[in-house]
Formats: sequence, structure tokens, C-alpha cells
Amino acid sequence: MTTLLHPTYFPSISHFVAMEQADNILFEVEDNFQKQTNRNRTYIYSPNGLQLLNIPVKHNKTNLQKTKDIIIDTDYDWQKQHFKSLETAYRGSPFYEYFEDDLRALFEKKHHFLLDLNFDTLAFIEQSLRHKFAYAKTKSYEGIVDSSTFNDRRSLVDGKKDPSTFTRYIQVFEEKHGFLNNLSILDLLFSEGKYTIDYLREQQQL
Repeated sequence: MTTLLHPTYFPSISHFVAMEQADNILFEVEDNFQKQTNRNRTYIYSPNGLQLLNIPVKHNKTNLQKTKDIIIDTDYDWQKQHFKSLETAYRGSPFYEYFEDDLRALFEKKHHFLLDLNFDTLAFIEQSLRHKFAYAKTKSYEGIVDSSTFNDRRSLVDGKKDPSTFTRYIQVFEEKHGFLNNLSILDLLFSEGKYTIDYLREQQQL
């Protein structure tokens, strides 16, 4: 069965569990952009607990824009802010230093479209794990899909509304704030390194 997902910014662990356990992956790229979703945001574990990283984007007056047409607002130095936040959050984790140079290079690249950035964050994860996620992209938008053909996981884009829960792993600031579930894949990558794929395969999907 084909798993249908939205491409998001450094996707959540739930996204990658769905991807790793999918027979085929199809990314929805013909949808209308919706605010306050993981299309342009991700959640990490900072020294102060849960932290949102949000990419500023430009909106038109009607707010009816396809996600693939969304342009990143370059008036804000968000790349520097996001990289600094990730460095502060994860420099004490077991595996951050192995991926730091490639991560910095990603944030030094100037992306125009949000969707291009989101697929580049996926490519970063693939490179880091030395693991390819074969996928295709939609040609048109289908609001309702055949459940016998598609495992529709597009709701995972809703971020905080995503109810997925997963097995605990050791997080840097867990002693201060407890275990935070289903953060950005970066949290798992910097904590588990090459064992990330094993973790994804072992999880149960909702």
C-alpha cells in the first residue's frame, strides 16, 4: 500500500516511522498551504524544554496558495537563528558533531521556495543515515483517497495535533523536563545516530 504524506520541515518522528514502514511513499505537493502546521515548522528539545522552529513565509492577500508556490521570507535571518538553536539544543548529544558540518551547509544554502527546503531537509536525513527513502510526488490534489490503495497519513502535518507516541530514548535534557515525544527527526538522529533506522522500524504506527 502507498503511504501518502506531506513534505515538512525536518519532519517529525511519526513521519519517518510511516516512511520507513511504507511499501511506497507518495508526497502531496498539490495541496493549499495551511498556517500553523509542520509544513514550515518543527519542534526540538531545547535547554528550556519544547522549542518551536518556524520558517517565515510570504502570504498573498487571499491566503489561497499552493504549498509548492510558498516563498520563504528572507527579511528574517531565520537560518542563523535555527542553526544556533539546534547547536544549543544538541551540542551535548552523542552524535551531533558527526552531522554538524553538513547541517551548517544546509542552513547556508539560500532557498527560495519552502518545498525545495523541505525536500532538502529530507535529503540531509537520507545522507546522514545513508538510507534512501524512495518516493514519488502527486500530480494533482485528491481530498479523499481510496483507503484500499492509500494509507493516508497527511494528518501528521498538523504537528501538535499528531497523537503518535513512541518508545522512550535518552534525550539530552530529559532529567530537567522529562521525555518529550515525537519531536523532529533531528532529536532522534542526534541521540541515536546510526541506530535511528532500527528505532523507526521497531515502532508501532497509529
